[in-house]
Amino acid sequence: MTQTSTVQSTTRPLGLARGMRDLVVAQAGESERLRTIAPSIVDEMWASGLMSSFNPVAAGGVEPSFAEMIETWIEMAWQDGSFGWIGIANLPSSFAAAAYMSDEGFAEVFTANDNRVTMGGQFFPNGQGVVVDGGYRVTGSWSFGSGTGHAEYVCAGFFPMVDGQPVMGSGGLPEMHVAVVPRADVVFTDGWHVQGLKGTGSYDYGLDDVFVPAGRTFPLFSSSPYRGSSPATRMGLMPVTAAGHAAWALGVAKSMLDDVEELAATKFRMSDMASLASRPTFQKGLAHHVAAWRAARLLVLDAFGTAEAAVAAGEDLTPGLRADMRVAAVYATDVAREAAEWAHLAAGTTSIREGSRLERAFRDIYTGTQHAFISEKVSIDVAQIWLGIIDDQPGL
Repeated sequence: MTQTSTVQSTTRPLGLARGMRDLVVAQAGESERLRTIAPSIVDEMWASGLMSSFNPVAAGGVEPSFAEMIETWIEMAWQDGSFGWIGIANLPSSFAAAAYMSDEGFAEVFTANDNRVTMGGQFFPNGQGVVVDGGYRVTGSWSFGSGTGHAEYVCAGFFPMVDGQPVMGSGGLPEMHVAVVPRADVVFTDGWHVQGLKGTGSYDYGLDDVFVPAGRTFPLFSSSPYRGSSPATRMGLMPVTAAGHAAWALGVAKSMLDDVEELAATKFRMSDMASLASRPTFQKGLAHHVAAWRAARLLVLDAFGTAEAAVAAGEDLTPGLRADMRVAAVYATDVAREAAEWAHLAAGTTSIREGSRLERAFRDIYTGTQHAFISEKVSIDVAQIWLGIIDDQPGL
């Protein structure tokens, strides 16, 4: 199967990612052994320009469209689930910090390091930041800090606190911020011993009364960029994160569909003289899941492209547009998981061989799809907006 794309240039993010295929496939096992992405892959991400490509131009990026981001993430996850996962962790993290930090914070983190900044971590506010002169004293514990195994800066979501109480924002909700913290200030407790996505370095970590200047923080739901002119920077981190999860699942599923299709011509099951490819049940299953995959991909591109076009035209990012993007991500994830399960069963014992692409992708898909960002609650929230039961869900 040929992977279609709207972007072919080798100087754009998708072309840069495709140029890493041989290296990533060869190093996938090493990444799993290290439990964080192989150093040679990180080095090539920087050498090629892929690591900073999603950033605002001022931070060394090219400000890709949502279609470019989605296709790039599909490609990265197709190569290896762990590689794709750090793509949806490291690239959006630096994108958000570069776009939403103040000039003071940007100068300290990006300018001072010639924009060579790898960033990962957990944005959910599992910490508290006591408001002090010039910033916050942040304490908390975070799990699943994806991409922190090789990150120079770690992101950590927190609630600003005054006199033991959260600072309240507009709409009656507490403010939620993200701290950008140098690696040396972070205590890693690891914990990344898991079934799949072993090579992502998604370590647990903590901060203990660490001072973070206000300039190295930004509001979690900010959509007012200091830098960047693309619609994505005016849509906030949530849509970018949703696009990443959708694309990642599609990429892993596509790798399994491609691999089982290639296997089918030479695969013979015990006591069956016909190849897998010649069996009508396999043919029907392949047609169904490839068609479903293509439909899910188009839904994702449409939902995110429609919202992007609205914002580019100066319109508001309405709750309905946000709901459409999030439910597209959930649907694509469900379709991808079903395709992966079918491919795993169709491949028979080939898919249980430790270290094979099929075996690794199967473990990865069933690990990555446990993420709360694409849980059933999202579908419930979306349906309640469609039904008029609620006007909005800020977390979408």
